[in-house]
Amino acid sequence: MATTINGFGSGNERISTQALLQQIYTALDQGETDFELLSSGHHDIGGPLWSGDGKTLKFKVKNPGQRLGAFGLAGTQIIVDGSTPADAGWLNAGAELIIKGDSGDTTAHCAASGKIFVAGQVGARSGSLMKHDPAFPSPELWVLKNTGSFAFEFMGGGTAVICGLDCEDYSSVLGDRSCMGMVGGTIYVRGQVENLPDDVWLLDLNDDDIEFLTTGLPTFLENIEKPWYLEQLTDFSQWRKVSAKSEEERRLRKNMRRTMHEFRLDKWVDDGGIFGGLIKDDYTQIAGLVNVGENRLKIPHWKNKEFCSPCQSACPSAIPTQDRINLLRQGKHKEAIELVLNYSPFPASVCGEVCPNPCMDACTRQFIDLPISMPALGKLSLEAKSPTPEADSGKKVAVIGGGPGGLSAAWQLRLKGHAPTVIEADIEVGGKLRQVIPTDRLPANSLTTEIDRIKKLGVEIKTDTSVDAKTFKQIQKDYDAIVIASGAHTPVVIPFPGHERLVKGLEFLKQFNSGENPEIGENVIVIGAGNAGMDVCLGAYARGAKQVTAIDIQRPAAFKKEIDHFERLGGKIEWPLFTDKVDAEGLHTKDGRLIKADTIIISIGERPDLSYVPREWLDERGMADVDDCGQLTKAPGVFAIGDSVKPGLLTHAIGDGHDAADYINCYLNGDTPVAKPKPVIVPPENLSTELFRPQNRSRFNLVDPTKETNRCLSCGTCRDCNMCLEACPEGAIRRDEEADGSFAYISDDNYCIGCGICAGICPCGIWGMEQKV
Repeated sequence: MATTINGFGSGNERISTQALLQQIYTALDQGETDFELLSSGHHDIGGPLWSGDGKTLKFKVKNPGQRLGAFGLAGTQIIVDGSTPADAGWLNAGAELIIKGDSGDTTAHCAASGKIFVAGQVGARSGSLMKHDPAFPSPELWVLKNTGSFAFEFMGGGTAVICGLDCEDYSSVLGDRSCMGMVGGTIYVRGQVENLPDDVWLLDLNDDDIEFLTTGLPTFLENIEKPWYLEQLTDFSQWRKVSAKSEEERRLRKNMRRTMHEFRLDKWVDDGGIFGGLIKDDYTQIAGLVNVGENRLKIPHWKNKEFCSPCQSACPSAIPTQDRINLLRQGKHKEAIELVLNYSPFPASVCGEVCPNPCMDACTRQFIDLPISMPALGKLSLEAKSPTPEADSGKKVAVIGGGPGGLSAAWQLRLKGHAPTVIEADIEVGGKLRQVIPTDRLPANSLTTEIDRIKKLGVEIKTDTSVDAKTFKQIQKDYDAIVIASGAHTPVVIPFPGHERLVKGLEFLKQFNSGENPEIGENVIVIGAGNAGMDVCLGAYARGAKQVTAIDIQRPAAFKKEIDHFERLGGKIEWPLFTDKVDAEGLHTKDGRLIKADTIIISIGERPDLSYVPREWLDERGMADVDDCGQLTKAPGVFAIGDSVKPGLLTHAIGDGHDAADYINCYLNGDTPVAKPKPVIVPPENLSTELFRPQNRSRFNLVDPTKETNRCLSCGTCRDCNMCLEACPEGAIRRDEEADGSFAYISDDNYCIGCGICAGICPCGIWGMEQKV
């Protein structure tokens, strides 16, 4: 039974074309292949579409709009009960269109394959730019009556049949000025024809022509349900054909027009020519309109990985998700889930649970439907095996602070063969990941598993060890380099009247997460509506608060999902709101309001405590004064990361730790660290997003994250899809593979004409065109 698609809503109002097409896409996803559409001028019906199992797609359409069957593919049949407006079969690539009425202007314009049957007439410029690629069936246009003017302009291939039925009184069944610029193809026409250009022949039919029409006319008439015209139309004495003259035939017309070589010698360089006496050239070598080698205007280059993907650039740890997904696409599941450990030791607990995922905010796929699910991919690596460290270097590095940044630095340093020692003041490492993030946001098992993996790699950890100035001096003597990663644990408090009544948010969260169960009132105010503030709000509800209100002087900086969670619990956010004082009644605002509260918690950020290093090593803000490589400007070999340098997210600290390890490795090898250049993101215009079929956002449900291979565009990294190789009209591209499995696509200068099709069709933005000067 056919699936019915209605172009009208429940109130009989016309729905948008996008909404109608989305209904078709949804039905296709459900395996439907037979459709009946009641349209109201909706455009682009019928292409380019295909079924997953290769079944023929059938569309029966009433009242379609423009571009019916545009880009239609083989295996698609479209039947129109009535007429169509302009552009039916535009750029047809194999579909069969049966139009049981008239068809508008530019029918079959640029058609490259497929068949179009029209039971009436077609409009102006129909059949223009029809062409034929010998690798595919030739396009055909069958018209029962006549065409409008300018039909078959610049036709380069294919076949048209214009039956001229009921057009006996017309001066030309092809309209006026048809076939201008025609260079290929054949037009069979029945009836009077006038005003053809000199570039074509009007010829009688031969036996092959009659056989073609004898075979094709019954099928045509049967499709448009008018078989009774067969006898009338098979009087072949009324038929003729139009075909293009060859290049030689055109050159010989008009009294043997001179060749370009003759023209150049006569008008350019001979005496009296525009260059006469200035240059000497016999013009025996002239670059043609289509050239290879050095005469090309543009030269393609395969620029695999020369550009960075948007997601990798946005990720503070520079995780190349496109490489991870390419490995999954190749069936290398183990390598894919282990790859991320070269960039971060916390793929599951941070990427998968608490990271705001700036990579998803940058993902190109979001402009098609939804971004790639990075959290789901991160969780795949929870039990991944650690990479093998390089050979021991004999160098020791102290990492002060066992938070995410410090552990990241220690992880990377160990992988590079050095011996890192993490010095942590708390009884266990993990920093704010363990101390302040609620377990409903970060499962304890996830964090514990990944910290255990760090320990097993060979990272030495000293807990319950505070660092003061004396200890720091000893560390300087005992280690070859130092990473300051002690974070920010001193809460910021505004000294308004009554500030001594405030509960510090960081201390509250540390007590709550450690199981100390801090006392809290029924009505709670949290000053600060950032992500940490939202954690405090959730902790307050978990401790029994009946009403929690978060206030801020500006738009809340917390992520939307955190705010939504808080508000679902009944929480309220007020902003902009400025605190005047705090007393036993609650919080007084500068505009005179009193917000009653039993407990008021402040969570507007923290500052680092770097009292253990010399004051001259710090900047005016009390932060570590570092160069572009994170090395203290007044202490070579000492590097600082994370909140010790500037406030940031947990994922920024992890990325800083990775970078610091790279710079320290350079330092320990006796080289001067050089700041990493900012990666160049692949230009969006290089990506062919139109090649990817969007999924219905409201129905999207990711069950298996490894299936993201079907959606990732692999921006800037070749996905080895062979599309450039298959699309190259000259067969100039080849794929070379090395023994280790690596590969490269090569464009042969001896065959490449610089057309740019490889760059245009590449979904990943790999091919670039060099403009010759």
